[in-house]
Amino acid sequence: MMASRSHTLALIGGTGLNQFGGAAESITIDTPFGSHSDAIQVVAHEPLRILFLPRHGSPHRFPPHCVNYRANIWALKEAGADHVLGVYAVGGMGGVYSPGALAAPDQLVDYTWGRDHTYSDSADVPLHHVDFSWPFESETRQHLLAAAMEQKIELQDKACLGVFQGPRLETAAEIRRAQRDGCDLAGMTALPEAALARELGLDYAGLAVVSNFAAGILDQPLSEENIAETLLEPMQRVRSLIQALAQRLSEQKPGVAAGEGQSQ
Repeated sequence: MMASRSHTLALIGGTGLNQFGGAAESITIDTPFGSHSDAIQVVAHEPLRILFLPRHGSPHRFPPHCVNYRANIWALKEAGADHVLGVYAVGGMGGVYSPGALAAPDQLVDYTWGRDHTYSDSADVPLHHVDFSWPFESETRQHLLAAAMEQKIELQDKACLGVFQGPRLETAAEIRRAQRDGCDLAGMTALPEAALARELGLDYAGLAVVSNFAAGILDQPLSEENIAETLLEPMQRVRSLIQALAQRLSEQKPGVAAGEGQSQ
């Protein structure tokens, strides 16, 4: 029981964020869906409890389509999380979504297939048709945007993230299709993660870090080496932003929405 705590923030790290702080303890939870990607690290208790889970394992070993998203989200809830922030490395489709940019997506388009994308997968469990009209609309996202403003960290508000199967990068034609569909970013891991969090009633937001221009935006090949190098600097801003988010959540009373009860 964690009734004495105001909030617990679960941080799911993606490419470029395989570690976060020093762990005070590690948690492994048995789930009905198998093993989560790695041990859950309790990296802070103050100003609030923070749980860190590397989405791809540490060392990085699970490609996007092989991540056990159901076990990850289930385990984080069992470990006490009520707020979840998923961090993703993504490709940008031009404009403000250029390498090094940070964005808080507000929409998703699903181009994946074959992933275990729901907990309602048999007649033995309750069927839940969750509202997913606004997949990132959450208290966590509002606090993330406010934290960025306070810290003067540029964070793009509103972006549509197209989620591709991977692990290969997209073709130029696939990116053109995604642009016609209204996408601004191309990633591989926001789904089914965000939808599973919604099914379990977790307050979920995403933080996208643009590591490269998406395929075909520039007339040059993409390389893992360049992507890894590009992520180094923005991930420092990500860490600062997460600390500011943690501070804001620690000051927020349970059940009070972001901005509610504050003087205008």
